[in-house]
Order: sequence, then C-alpha cells, then structure tokens
Amino acid sequence: MAVTDYLVPGLLLLAACAALRKKQDVYGALQEGGQNGLRLVFTVLPALVMLLTALELLRQSGALEALTRLLTPAARLVGIPAQTLPLVLVRPFSGSAALAVGADLMGTYGPDSRIGRTAAIMLGSTETTFYTISVYFGAAGIKKTRYAVPAALIADLAGFASAALFARIL
Repeated sequence: MAVTDYLVPGLLLLAACAALRKKQDVYGALQEGGQNGLRLVFTVLPALVMLLTALELLRQSGALEALTRLLTPAARLVGIPAQTLPLVLVRPFSGSAALAVGADLMGTYGPDSRIGRTAAIMLGSTETTFYTISVYFGAAGIKKTRYAVPAALIADLAGFASAALFARIL
C-alpha cells in the first residue's frame, strides 16, 4: 500500500489526538461540522438545480448548437477553434458537462490533435464560473455579485484564448 492510502486517516487521527490532548469534545465538533455542512447544502442546492436545469434545457433545445454557429466568426477572430465552442459555452456552467464535451472532442479529433490539446488546456485553465459563484456567494449569503461575474467571464475568455494560442504554439 502507498503512503497516500494512510494520509487522510492519519490526519484525522492526528486531529482527534490533538483535540483530546486539549480536552475538547471531538465527537461534538464532528457533529457540529456535519450540521453546518447540511445547512450549506440546503442553502446552495436551489441555485445548483437551476443551473443544471438551464444547461440541459440549452442543450436539448438546440440553442447551444445555434449559439456555436453564431459565435464561430468571433471565435476565429480571437483564435479559438470553432470545434471547441461547445466547450467554451458549457464550461462556465458545469464542470461535468464540460468534461463530457472535452472527452467527445478528444474522441472525435484525438487527444494529440490541435483540437484535443486545446480542449485539454481549456479544461485545465478555466473555471465553472457560475457554479463557483453560486456556491460561494450562496454560502456567504451574498445576493448581489456586482463585478464578480463580468470579471470572472473575462478571465475565462482569457483562459480560452490562451489555451488556443498555446495549443497552436506548442
């Protein structure tokens, strides 16, 4: 067995021993942490369900495909391959949907193709912006995102364009 198999159980044991040494209630602390985790899930869950439903609605209605066709000229201008536009459109909403799109691109074009490399770099250099904002802002109770969404989307666009550039260069 590898050392990593014992890392998490070892850290938990170490934390429990430290708490016992300080004469703290370890079980009570675990219970309180579990309750806080459940409260967080109930706070964030509605936003996540809405995001995933909207994404599936876009895919099933054909709107995602229409948006891809519409944005192809702009993507070419920035240097993003048109084949990766579904990934660009899905990534800010859902990591699992983006992984599925990326796997499909790599299956179609090959992982060593320019499209496959671009997709891999895009997946690694961008974030699920709306998911992340809904989770963190929802957990913190923030209702108005102000400049967070535009700034994050600009950062995503920079990540997508850079991914296309570096896949082309390398």
